[in-house]
Amino acid sequence: MHLSEATWTEVRDADVAAALLPVGSTEQHGPHAPLGTDSLTARAVADAAAATWADAAGRDGDLLVAPPVHVGVAEEHRAFDGTLWVSPDTFRAYVRETVESLAHHGVDRVVLANGHGGNVEALAEVARRVSRDDGTDAYAVSFTWFEAVGEHASRMGHGGPLETAMLRHVAPESVREERIEDARDGGSERWGEWVHGVNLAHDSDEFSDNGVVGDPTDGDAALGAELLARASDALVDVADAVAERER
Repeated sequence: MHLSEATWTEVRDADVAAALLPVGSTEQHGPHAPLGTDSLTARAVADAAAATWADAAGRDGDLLVAPPVHVGVAEEHRAFDGTLWVSPDTFRAYVRETVESLAHHGVDRVVLANGHGGNVEALAEVARRVSRDDGTDAYAVSFTWFEAVGEHASRMGHGGPLETAMLRHVAPESVREERIEDARDGGSERWGEWVHGVNLAHDSDEFSDNGVVGDPTDGDAALGAELLARASDALVDVADAVAERER
């Protein structure tokens, strides 16, 4: 069930085991990928997980997919046009109050299905605060799809092989294929400037001319299909554990 497409009476009458709240960002992803990449991929993983859940026999209740959060903690990309960001405080408050809204209607088990690395710390804090608040009777955890793809996780980058592969699989029309080689040539091999474990660079334009990290030419649609399957299967497992766990 997609919350934005359901009526209020359908939500009232539904047997919801847990909710998935896709969380992304609106930020640069190089010259070849859309600003909404993180929200698009987070939603795709949540949708695939909900479909897998619905097709499985013996599961109690449905997974509710909430509308995505499209603006996150992304100031590190501020040098690139079109990037939007909010402060971590604003972001945490918005996500937390969205979860509290779900809990008000009895949907008190929530997985924050994230697609942006800059959101990770803030979402972990939101999940802890929500779960410790006896007033909401809610339980939440944070899940980031590209951390749940096995050996591929180390290749994440930014606008690199993993995100490009996912886009080529779930939204091929969004990739500017004629710019792929320029994206690779103007990008960086790794994120940041590191000295003894310390990243000296706060913003992405300090180490990448066009915002890309990693080689997007290495990310084909077949890899994207594998990534989506791995990430969505992992999200199903997490949602199942969250739904069954006593607060």
